[in-house]
Amino acid sequence: MTNLDYLPWRRPAAYDDRPAIRDAHHDLTYAQFGAWTDAVAEQFAGYGVGPGSVVAVMLPNRVELLVVLVAAWRLGAAATPINPMFTTHEADYQINDADAAVVVNAGPDAPTGGRPSISVDDLRRTRRGDRTLSAPVTESGDLALLIYTSGSTGRPKGVMLSHSNIGAMAAMMAEHLEITEQDHCLLVLPLFHVNAICISFLTPIAVGGRLTMLQRFQPVEFLAAIAKYRPTYFSAVPTIYSHLVSQPFDVLADTSSIRFAICGAAPASTELLAATEERFGIGLVEGYGLTEGTCASTANPVDGKRKAGTVGVALPGQRVAIMAPDGTLVPTGDRGEVVIQGANVMQGYLNRPEATAEALGDGWLHTGDVGILDQDGYLRIVDRIKDMIIRGGENIYPKEIETVLHGHSAVLEAAVVGAPHPVYGEVPVAVVAPYPDRIIEVDELLALCRTKLTKIKVPVAIHVVEAIPKNPVGKPDKPAIRKSLRH
Repeated sequence: MTNLDYLPWRRPAAYDDRPAIRDAHHDLTYAQFGAWTDAVAEQFAGYGVGPGSVVAVMLPNRVELLVVLVAAWRLGAAATPINPMFTTHEADYQINDADAAVVVNAGPDAPTGGRPSISVDDLRRTRRGDRTLSAPVTESGDLALLIYTSGSTGRPKGVMLSHSNIGAMAAMMAEHLEITEQDHCLLVLPLFHVNAICISFLTPIAVGGRLTMLQRFQPVEFLAAIAKYRPTYFSAVPTIYSHLVSQPFDVLADTSSIRFAICGAAPASTELLAATEERFGIGLVEGYGLTEGTCASTANPVDGKRKAGTVGVALPGQRVAIMAPDGTLVPTGDRGEVVIQGANVMQGYLNRPEATAEALGDGWLHTGDVGILDQDGYLRIVDRIKDMIIRGGENIYPKEIETVLHGHSAVLEAAVVGAPHPVYGEVPVAVVAPYPDRIIEVDELLALCRTKLTKIKVPVAIHVVEAIPKNPVGKPDKPAIRKSLRH
C-alpha cells in the first residue's frame, strides 16, 4: 500500500514525455518536472538542506510550490507549506516551530522568520553543475510534510507525515476512486492543505496521470477551466459548491469530462450535494478525514452505492471504528468517537509528546468527531465532540440543527454554536447566510426548527449574515462565531 511512485526519479522512463503538471505559466512533462526539481534540489543543498532538514514554502498555488516540495524530498528533507495569506506573526511562528533551514517565498517583503530565504523568481530552472547532487536518499520512513493545524484549539501544531503516510494515501485514493493514468485532476484547493497535496497532486502523479493547477477559485473562471482543460475529476470543499450553485442560471458550463468530484474538509448538506449534481450533472463523492490521517479515511464509492448523509466507507487499508468514552468499541448503529487505524495515520505532532500521546496513545487515531457506522460500514458524522452543546445536562449536536436549517430553500450556509446561559450552561444559537437574491425570514426558520426538533434543540436566536466566517481550510470558524456573538 505504501509506495514512492509520486517521486520523479522513481517513474518509468516511458513517462518522460507525458504531460504532468500545468498552471497558467508552465506546462511540464514528467521529465521536465523532474529536471526542475533536480535544479532546485542542487540549489537547496547549497543552503545545507539534507536529511532531517525542513524547507518552508509560502506561495499561492503555482508549479513552483510543487517543485519545492519534491526538491526537498530529493534531498531527504521535509517541507512545510505556509498559507500565503498569513500575517508575518503567523508565518514566523510556523517557520520557527518547524525549524526551517530555508524559506521559499514571493519576494523580499515576505516573512522569513529570520531564516535564509529564496524568492520564487530566483529558483533555478537548470542545474549549474557547481556541486555534486548526490543520488536520492528518500526512504519511506522519512518525514515528508509538516502540515500545521488551523489552531482552533490553541497554537497550531505541526502534523508529521512521512513518505509512508503520503504514499499510502495516494495508493488508497487511487484504488478507491479508480484513478488511472488516463485521469486529469483540476486542482483548485490551496496547497498549504493536505487535501490538495495528496488528492489533487500525489494521487494522479503516482499513477501517471496529469494535473492542472488554478491559483485560486473564482466560480466563472473555474467552470471555464473545466470546459477548456477537460479534467476528469476535482476535489473541493462545500463552500466552493455553494458558490457554484449560487451562480445565475445563464452561467453555463460544459462539465461532461468530469467523471466525479470530491466533497470534503467540512460537512455538506444533502441539499447542497443534490443541488450541485442537478445543476452541473457532476456526481459528488463525499468523504471524510483529518490532516492527522493524511487527509482521507472514508469516501463514498464512485461507481458503487453512494449513501446521502454519510461520508462513505473506510478506504482500502484503513480501519474505522466507533469508540465509547471507556475505550471499548461500540456496536453498529451506536454513536461514539470516530477512531482510525492504518498506514495513513500520522507519526505524531512535532515536539508535542503530550498531544501525540492523547491522539495516538492507545493505538488508534482519535478524531474528536462523533459518528455512527451503519450495517454496511458507511459512516455518518454526528458532530465534533468539542462543538457539542451541553444544555442543562442534555447533549445537543449542532450538526443536527444545521441539517434542519439547510432544509430551508433560502439557506445557503448555517452554523450553530453554544452560547453561555446563566441557568442551562449553554444554549444553541444559529448563524445563517442566504442564497443570492433570497431573503431569510427568521420566524420561518424558527417554525421549521420547532417542527423538526425537540424544544431544547431549537435555537434561542438566529442571526442572518452575508457569509459564514471560515477558517483557512474552508470550514465554518466556530471560535470566531462564538466570539462575535459575545460582542
